[in-house]
Amino acid sequence: MKTMHTNVVTPDGSVFSGDTEMVSVRTSEGELGILPSHLPLVTSLTIGAIRIKKDSKVQLIAVSGGFMEVRPDEVTILAESAELPSDIDITRARAAKERAERRLAEAKKDNIDFKRAELALKRAINRLEVSENRM
Repeated sequence: MKTMHTNVVTPDGSVFSGDTEMVSVRTSEGELGILPSHLPLVTSLTIGAIRIKKDSKVQLIAVSGGFMEVRPDEVTILAESAELPSDIDITRARAAKERAERRLAEAKKDNIDFKRAELALKRAINRLEVSENRM
């Protein structure tokens, strides 16, 4: 099967690098699947899971936004943060989720930044969902 080289990098370094059969991401426009020989493309990513198909197996990576550049033989994802399921601290993610839910519930009372709490909740839920689907 035809492959393309895929890199997932953050400001802290590389999270994934290897040949892949397909990469699926969530963009600001919706879900997008990339196969080898895809037309060149640059797009922004939203909070979600990157699904990387390699050797007919799917690996998930939790990302908190960023950008993706596609070339016919290479995909580069520059993520604000990215975590493999094995690297996710589930206790910390659950605590972040509970904290964000409390802030959202109190947003009107204490005038807390609603959007910031909402994004924190989305990030925590994404990390928990990816960690539950360890492969």
